[in-house]
Amino acid sequence: MDKKLLRVVGAGLIGTTIEWYDFFLYTSAAALVFNKLFFPTADPLTGTLLALLTYAVGFLARPIGGLVFGHFGDRIGRKKLLVVSLLMMGGSTFAMGLLPTYSAVGALAPILLTLLRLIQGFALGGEWGGAVLLVSEHGDDRRRGFWASWPQTGVPAGNLLATAVLTILASAQSDATFQAWGWRIPFLLSGVLVVLGLWIRLAVSESPVFIAAKAAADEREQAPIVDVFRGHFRALAVTFGARIAENVSYYVITAFILVYVTSGLGLPKATGLTAVLVASAVHFVTIPLWGLLSDKIGRKPVYLFGVVGMAAWSFGFFWLLDLRTTGSVIGAAVIGLVVHGAMYGPQAAFFAEQFPTRVRYTGLSVGGQLSSIAAGAIAPLIAVALFEAYHSTVPVSVYVVAMCLLSLVALLGARETRGASLHETAAERQASMTA
Repeated sequence: MDKKLLRVVGAGLIGTTIEWYDFFLYTSAAALVFNKLFFPTADPLTGTLLALLTYAVGFLARPIGGLVFGHFGDRIGRKKLLVVSLLMMGGSTFAMGLLPTYSAVGALAPILLTLLRLIQGFALGGEWGGAVLLVSEHGDDRRRGFWASWPQTGVPAGNLLATAVLTILASAQSDATFQAWGWRIPFLLSGVLVVLGLWIRLAVSESPVFIAAKAAADEREQAPIVDVFRGHFRALAVTFGARIAENVSYYVITAFILVYVTSGLGLPKATGLTAVLVASAVHFVTIPLWGLLSDKIGRKPVYLFGVVGMAAWSFGFFWLLDLRTTGSVIGAAVIGLVVHGAMYGPQAAFFAEQFPTRVRYTGLSVGGQLSSIAAGAIAPLIAVALFEAYHSTVPVSVYVVAMCLLSLVALLGARETRGASLHETAAERQASMTA
């Protein structure tokens, strides 16, 4: 086994784990404590909605981050931009642990929180595309689905780490202590994780596919974003549309569950946290298996199974939650994330294979992050609002099904890419430039 590839996979995995630890830490804190600390004048459910609005603000910065990081990543390299994204993400998260609350500085507190959330989102907008590309462009065509899926496991790994830290603190401290200062600890721990991630990422080499493309580049080539919209709009549409169901379902399963279990079912917050913790562990294991399966039978069949399966499970998910037992809550989250993995496992390789090297970082990042606004940013907000308006989870399930239908349409219009080469020939480059 190629030790160089293993180092690259490790750098991608550890880096994305740290990035998503930071991101999901905020998500969990928004649902559990930020509504009280930064929006204390509102009633509990409205306070949660306001806290989740600052959560959504981070998504607004992600396409901008994807555009900026994608442009320079396609111009000067993947590795340099990944180091910058790690420093920005970790620094903003560490600063959140030092923020004064509403009781200390009034309205300035949520303003500062929102500003740091914007920096988080900007950094994450460039992180995902760069991490999956670095691995995709180092690996071979035959096993790309498997290897490229490992940075994807940084999402459940980061969620697992963030949830585990919050669960330990919530169990070891009283609610009053946790709300007073205990919530700051996991944010401050981000500083230690960034040092570790930086040390690992600086040790890997630049993508050989990018180096080859850079050597053949023509100075007259237009900006990557212009090239994406003019010559690769279909690939951009596939990336945007296919990610909608994956994004919406993930945030309903991992974020809305925390609100519904506590506010809707009246169960302890530890029950929801435990469910996300167990489900994330299973998710981590199954994502590479779905990526491996996509190497065997194709990206589209595996992805389509995930989309259709999620549409069906959107009703079973709440049926199990409503049984109000710890086992049923865990089971609902586990099954949901296993099905979600069928979309997320092959996604990195599938999307990377849609674009040529000179615009791959830009196309992958912009398409994926625009979808994050239309899907992930508003999914918890819509779910909470629907539940508050109808006092039923059926409208939430219908919402998930509708998003799955959109992704289904996008996938049916996509080409199968299993085994495709990421190296662009001179003829292909010339044809694309003159198209």
